Amino acid sequence: MLVTSGGQLPSFHFLIILFIIVTTVRSGSARITSTFTRSEWPSTDIPLDNEAFAIPKGHNAPQQVHITQGDYDGKAVIITWVTTDEPGSSKVLYGTLEKKYDFSAEGNVTNYTFSNYSSGYIHHCLVHGLEHDTKYYYKIGDGGSSREFWFQTPPKIDPDTSYTFGIIGDLGQTYNSLSTLEHYMQSGAQTVLFVGDLSYADRYEFNDVGVRWDSWGRFVERSAAYQPWIWTAGNHEVEYLPNMGEVLPFKSYLHRYATPYMASQSSNPLWYAVRRASAHIIVLSSYSPFVKYTPQWKWLREELKRVDREKTPWLIVLMHAPMYSSNVAHYMEGESMRAVFESWFVHAKVDLIFAGHVHAYERSYRISNIHYNITNGDRYPIPDKSAPVYITVGDGGNQEGLAGRFVDPQPEYSSFREASYGHSTLEIKNRTHAFYHWNRNDDGKKVPTDSVVFYNQYWARNLQRRRLKRNHIRTIERGTATF
Repeated sequence: MLVTSGGQLPSFHFLIILFIIVTTVRSGSARITSTFTRSEWPSTDIPLDNEAFAIPKGHNAPQQVHITQGDYDGKAVIITWVTTDEPGSSKVLYGTLEKKYDFSAEGNVTNYTFSNYSSGYIHHCLVHGLEHDTKYYYKIGDGGSSREFWFQTPPKIDPDTSYTFGIIGDLGQTYNSLSTLEHYMQSGAQTVLFVGDLSYADRYEFNDVGVRWDSWGRFVERSAAYQPWIWTAGNHEVEYLPNMGEVLPFKSYLHRYATPYMASQSSNPLWYAVRRASAHIIVLSSYSPFVKYTPQWKWLREELKRVDREKTPWLIVLMHAPMYSSNVAHYMEGESMRAVFESWFVHAKVDLIFAGHVHAYERSYRISNIHYNITNGDRYPIPDKSAPVYITVGDGGNQEGLAGRFVDPQPEYSSFREASYGHSTLEIKNRTHAFYHWNRNDDGKKVPTDSVVFYNQYWARNLQRRRLKRNHIRTIERGTATF
């Protein structure tokens, strides 16, 4: 017990307060460029005969199983799998008791060719009308080759619902990728926010491109079959490869990875939005047209109007190319999207923007550069309490290796940066606070390295709103202290 001027404070209350003080100080004025030097496995893809890519036994057994959210509010999932010998059934059996399937849903099947590769039969099945906060078991496939999995639906939409997201980007299929994935699966996170660059299959040629898409699907199944991965497309999904006769962008990705784009009134699977627990998540495409009057621009303008911070206080944006990065690699590649959308994000008080692309980790302060134009000379980002925090998590472990060269000196907008592999978690506690952690993969071990308490832009930053609803907030804050 800690004795204070108001009496005795329980020790766990003191620990929470100490954590907030320490992490808030860490996110304050001190800029950090980590000097950590990796001694990790080489950035080469795992051999195809490795058990990480094991093919399930049985004739036409479903493989590459993964799920994503299937609607706007978390009461549906899209279940995807591949069969290789023949189409087989596209039916999903499901229920709330293990091995007792009271319901069924019928999906559809597709396939495609890429150069001289022919895909397996790709099944997508929308399972809808689910109950919130419920564990469902599901079964796919035929006869003795069928397989069984489960997933947990999110709590209903509510501003004070706690929920934990994982953030992974640029994963690939190396031993470093495997380390990241295994560490993530130990984190307790409930849904992955994936910020693009999945398999890196485009680094191969001809038939091997499709083969490495298949191996990656089996690789992530250990997680993606049991919890939703919210997909963002990256540059390695474009696959514009005219030397192989392939000029249709995103061909493999769009056949394999479905998104609930129509539920958010989007016209394209590459940009969409979902609401999950207390978060409103917007996914953008860095490699699709986004300038004024394009479909993505028009859609985002309307989607930001649909955000209701009274119901989903946490507003999160996912993209692939970072709008702010002080790494030499891909420097300023996100500048064109920043020029188009940054003022919208500041006006909407977006909490966090996650990106990948740069194979390192970096977190910014809340800054903006919305006053810049080519005549006024105000070309430097400045502190802005209404701005998002920009976080680059392009460090999943892919075969291209780490981006180890940062701009020197470290810019004032950059809070913490390190060239290491890892993943992040965002633990939303209530409408006012979330705990964020970036975890480095250090010699195969998960090492918490960057930790911050984020205050919600809509609730915690608006003192007048907090005064008006102080009784409610006090109740929630008492609840927070029990974590």
